[in-house]
Amino acid sequence: MTLLVSKISGLYRGDKAKAFEGIPSMIDAKQACSSLVVGELGVEGDGQADPKHHGGADRVLHHFPREHYGQYRRWDMMQGFKDVPAMGENISTVGLDETQVNIGDIIAIGEVQLQVTQPRSPCFKLNHQFDHPEFALAMQTSGLCGWFYRVVTPGEIRLEDDIRLIERRSDISLREAMGIYFSPTYDAGAYDRLATCEGLAQSWVNSLQRRLESRKIEPWEMRLFGPNRP
Repeated sequence: MTLLVSKISGLYRGDKAKAFEGIPSMIDAKQACSSLVVGELGVEGDGQADPKHHGGADRVLHHFPREHYGQYRRWDMMQGFKDVPAMGENISTVGLDETQVNIGDIIAIGEVQLQVTQPRSPCFKLNHQFDHPEFALAMQTSGLCGWFYRVVTPGEIRLEDDIRLIERRSDISLREAMGIYFSPTYDAGAYDRLATCEGLAQSWVNSLQRRLESRKIEPWEMRLFGPNRP
């Protein structure tokens, strides 16, 4: 197995929602903890306010690189000082990013085995969280988004655990997947390649298949800017 990270920076969970434009969110609910008890469909003590777009078998855990906070601060995308776990992440690390992790990767964290399913699809709640009207758009454009896991082997993740790559099942990195999925240019060949990528979240597969059938890209404005965009 290939060592990816020798030590986790932080683990987080929470289940107290707050609302953004009347829509509940858990993004601001996470609190630091020493371990996560991970089941096939969720983490003990961790909730999802919007199960249609968050959580489920393909999005049990959210992993976000800690160093991305510094980049967003350098871009002046945050009002005030915001740090982990303001992205709503469960796992925080330093030294691992979207260029080093591929769709479908099987990853071991302690006794838990996970599969990488998709990059995070940013939404307008991030704009409220960081008090910047285009934060979600910046995340979509930059690809500094973090990623989600499905659970292969449940168990407990501890702060002292390392993170290792067990098996690589595709040649598409998370950064490339972001570039394909969120490019404003329609590309049927790229969509087909990503849609057939082993391990890709079913919601992304369905979306790509709809694009291939309709031959057009779905609108993103509602997701990126919310229902009350000026």
